Amino acid sequence: MTVWQPLVKTEPSASANPPFAAHELLRAVPESSPPPTPLVFASPHSGRIYPEDMMAAARLDTESLRTSEDAFVDDIIAGAPALGVAVIRARLARAYVDLNREPWELDPGMFEDELPAFAKSHSARVAAGLGTIARVASEGRPIYARKLTFAEAKARIDLTHRPYHDALDRLLGAARATHGLAILVDWHSMPAAAARGQRARGGGACDIVLGDRFGAACSPRLTGLVERELEAMGYRVARNSPYAGGYTTEHYGRPSRRTHALQIEINRALYMDEVTREPTEGLGRLAADAERLTRALAALDPSSLR
Repeated sequence: MTVWQPLVKTEPSASANPPFAAHELLRAVPESSPPPTPLVFASPHSGRIYPEDMMAAARLDTESLRTSEDAFVDDIIAGAPALGVAVIRARLARAYVDLNREPWELDPGMFEDELPAFAKSHSARVAAGLGTIARVASEGRPIYARKLTFAEAKARIDLTHRPYHDALDRLLGAARATHGLAILVDWHSMPAAAARGQRARGGGACDIVLGDRFGAACSPRLTGLVERELEAMGYRVARNSPYAGGYTTEHYGRPSRRTHALQIEINRALYMDEVTREPTEGLGRLAADAERLTRALAALDPSSLR
């Protein structure tokens, strides 16, 4: 079956060359057809495009910024559309705008002008330099050579964050309308150092962390199913530490409103060399195992989660 790959129509930034869409939707059925499963997969941090307007203000080069990417995560879930899953993936880099943040989670210290009251944030993520527009890249290195303006931030958010979440909300709405509920899986990767610091159930450093906001974002039955499937494949799994789920999981995960959201964090050492940023043979295994997990989720009786 041919995979349907329309680009979401968003306005490119004025300096983008060539023009680009901020994100991409993938399905294995025409857009007008109802979704075959209640599953929606998202990959908000796998974008590889660094627009010119960002790089003109940056002190770091593209290679340095790429350490912030969830590299190859979109490749890991590439087989999902053929299994009836609607997939949304970012095309712009996380360092440009982080789609797994609240839209106006901004650090006032990054800007030369006063921010509107709604755009100021004192969250732990902002304090760490990792707001909607990140202040630092890996190892705490400042990204920008100058302060930005609020107009620049607003243009980025309007270009990327708003249309991405509008599209994601539509996908979830279509799943609920067809199947009575929606299951959102938000796919990410984590540095091997973060994985080594977390013990999986049964001991040993974890391979995968499942974040369900400590049970608030999805049914325990769903989290348990994913955990059992992954452990049966040989992965060491932890829950909610060090990652309990970000904005996407917290914002959309409303079991009482028929939407279940689960974040999956994959140890990058399983599939790539973090120094050279090249994929290893593990990438193929993970892609195959992601398809196996997808089949298990697609076979789940939706009534069991209600």
